[in-house]
Amino acid sequence: MKNFGSMSVNIAIAEDNSFAREALKGRLAPYSSEISIKCIAENGKELIKKLHQHSTVNLILMDLEMPEMGGVEATAEVKRRWPHIKVLILTMFDDDEHLFKAIMAGASGYLLKEDEGIQLFQSIMDTMAGGAAMSPAMALKALNMVRNPYKPESPQKDFGLTSREIELLHQLKNGLTYEQIAANLHISYHTVRKHIENIYRKLQVNNKVEAVKKASDNHFL
Repeated sequence: MKNFGSMSVNIAIAEDNSFAREALKGRLAPYSSEISIKCIAENGKELIKKLHQHSTVNLILMDLEMPEMGGVEATAEVKRRWPHIKVLILTMFDDDEHLFKAIMAGASGYLLKEDEGIQLFQSIMDTMAGGAAMSPAMALKALNMVRNPYKPESPQKDFGLTSREIELLHQLKNGLTYEQIAANLHISYHTVRKHIENIYRKLQVNNKVEAVKKASDNHFL
């Protein structure tokens, strides 16, 4: 491991899931002498607001899928306002489209949420030293993208989804609960559950993550 001496990194975390936030803080805890968490935001809009109040932040750990303003849009906005701030994307998505969009938005690195604490710490320090941090799996994808540039494809299949079901998928992608979706769309909780069951059946998936990813892959979202 490189020796960064007394170098200290002030970071911000943008993550809408409370369990993921706590897990992330736990993984960084052993490195508190080198890394200081200055602020935490639940979405991109909140992050932008808090960065105005924390001028010492020099690196952001950014989730991709967040309500109100997602990670790609927030990264682009951060780089526009504060070009010196580094952004490391943390996500469970490892597909080419998300990687392409994050890099184009100005991200300095792209890590999977499953990476260990030591990998995360090293990636942060390497990024601050001018490197481009990527999980091994993501580095291989980036290399393949250079050889075969990513080109968005037209939808492969419509799966028979209705406009209402696509609307619900957008709500799911933004991390909303069934109760919040029901309130937003002025329908009952039972109706939301029924729609979600139909979506899973049509897409042939078993959970929200699979549904959102398949819809994204086919450019419904």
